[in-house]
Formats: sequence, C-alpha cells, structure tokens
Amino acid sequence: MLQAINLRKTYDGHTALDNLNLHVKGGEIYCLLGANGAGKSTTINLFLSFLQPCSGQALVDGRSAQAHPLETKRALAYIPEIVMLYRNLTGIENLRYFSTLAGHAHYSDRELIGFLRRAGLPEDAPHRRVGGYSKGMRQKVGIAIALAKQAKALLLDEPTSGLDPKASNEFSSLLTELSGQGVAVLMATHDLFRAKESGTRAGIMRQGRLLTEVAMSDIGHADLERLYLDFMRD
Repeated sequence: MLQAINLRKTYDGHTALDNLNLHVKGGEIYCLLGANGAGKSTTINLFLSFLQPCSGQALVDGRSAQAHPLETKRALAYIPEIVMLYRNLTGIENLRYFSTLAGHAHYSDRELIGFLRRAGLPEDAPHRRVGGYSKGMRQKVGIAIALAKQAKALLLDEPTSGLDPKASNEFSSLLTELSGQGVAVLMATHDLFRAKESGTRAGIMRQGRLLTEVAMSDIGHADLERLYLDFMRD
C-alpha cells in the first residue's frame, strides 16, 4: 500500500533522507523510530506529496505520490502531532466539512456522529465547539475524519505526543481496529512502549537512513529499547 523506493531528499546540501526503501502493506502498523532529524517526518511528507524527492519514488497504492498527488491523497488520511481543526466549529461540523472536502458530502448527522463515537469521542462532545476539546479529543476527531474518508492508509506524525496514558492507550486501540480492517498505518513516533504495544513492524532511522527493521512479535519491550539505544550511539 505504501512503498518507498530509493527515496532521497536533501536540503541545502544536508541529506534528510538517504535512499530509503520500505513497504507497508494493508493491515500493518509500521512504526518509524528515531531521534529528531532522523528523517521520519520527511518520509511522511513525501508520501503526502508535501515535498518533492531529489530521487526515488513514494508510492501510494501503486501510484507515485509526486506524479499523481490528487489521486494518492484520496487514499490517505494524515494525523499530525497537533490536529488542525476549526476551533469555532463543533466536532460534527468539522467532520462534515472535512468529509465534504474528501468527496463524502452525503453523510447524515447520524452517520457522522457514528464515526465520532467509533473514534471514542464522548457522547456529549460532537455538538460542542472544538476550541474546548482536549488534545486527545482532537486526535479522535482526526481518526473520525479518517474513518469517514474511508482512507486506505493512515499517516501519523507523533500522534501520541502529549497525551495522557489513558488517551494514548485508546488511540492505540483505534489504530489496531483500523489495521484489522485492512488499513495500512505508517507512524513516526518517539514512544517505544506504544510502538511495541500497537505496531506490527518497526524501522529505526538515524540521519536519514533506515538502519534496521524488526517484527514486533519477535522482540520484547526491553530488547526493543536496547536495540534502539544501540543504534542511537555515536
């Protein structure tokens, strides 16, 4: 579903991504691990066609994100660290607006509330203004937008940063549910514990290079942390 082929990106002589090769299939939750500047966000931005690669390809469902930006964006949903919503609109109004942009203007209020409830938003929240939402609640609206969009792949950039343990656990449960429905998930994160709990595979990045990949079923929490720290050492 998501494939990077010899993907390379430089900024003013600095190599942000160095010949990245990875493949995320439908139903997988692939976690990109690494320090700030490792190339995680650059990778996600290339799949979103927010950036143009210097060489290589970012493929979404077999299509180049750079050659077919509109078509590939229809297959994607993106949840950044801070979900940008319209503060003066309610949760359901935000969901309706973004669903309409994605070509799904036909949803009834009942269906929209259903998406918000599936995402775990409290029952009294859909008709409240988003300006009063917690970060975890905004993330859940982001998940509801992904559900309503019927996205084939979900791109996440530090989605659990700043969430309390309960909200973070609920978010991981939602990702597991989506992956069970065949959605491909690519998540950039610093949270090794959450990556181990919800991920199926992980790749450790440093200075723009993918150093190693590991199946989460083959490694424990302590071993994942040890492996990560070993690759982070100079």
